Amino acid sequence: MALPIRDINPPRTYPYVTKALVFINIAVFIYELVKPEIILQYSLIPAYAWDQPYRWVTHMFLHGGLLHIVGNMIYLWVFGDNVEDHYGHFRFLLLYLMWGFVAALVQYQITAWQTAAMAAAGPFNNPMYTPMLGASGAISGVLGAYMILYPRATIVTLVFFFVITIVEIPAWVYIGFWFLYQLFYGAVDLFTLQPSGVAYFAHIGGFLAGVLTAMIYRRKQKIYYWYWYQI
Repeated sequence: MALPIRDINPPRTYPYVTKALVFINIAVFIYELVKPEIILQYSLIPAYAWDQPYRWVTHMFLHGGLLHIVGNMIYLWVFGDNVEDHYGHFRFLLLYLMWGFVAALVQYQITAWQTAAMAAAGPFNNPMYTPMLGASGAISGVLGAYMILYPRATIVTLVFFFVITIVEIPAWVYIGFWFLYQLFYGAVDLFTLQPSGVAYFAHIGGFLAGVLTAMIYRRKQKIYYWYWYQI
């Protein structure tokens, strides 16, 4: 297991949006503890997704437990500030929401396919009625953009492997292995028709959306791009 602590890649602007998103997610999670019924009211339930379109946005601010939100917020805190610095505050917020929507749409399509393959009908044992929630789809987009924009940035990483140690890993290696992990377990979910409860294809869809965004839309003339500088 490897967990990013920070990156050695200081932004040039203050990450107002990244910190605001972290604060909002934590505040909503605390509210969830008081009123857990909001999970069913505002999470993305595929069967209701098009009749209640607000769920495509609100699900990004809900989390299923302490580890869920802590993990997501660490990734957003570590990687979000530089992507926000690159695109600017308002553009970053729009892209973040777009990546979250694309991630949810991909998972929705996969869930619909699984439901058809399982011949599931009604709300029982039917993936179309399983709530989807969390910021990880949008944050996956942040990771995808970061890998393209700052591939050689150093990620200070806490590694749990027999012993606990701290190592420095290039961003493209860390995020690349993270993506391969999502692909492997996503394939297991897809072909065994036994959903694990983790929206791996939301991660995959969000990540690819972030990658494509960064490859197509770069604001600055001079960027940190793979093994050379592009002017």
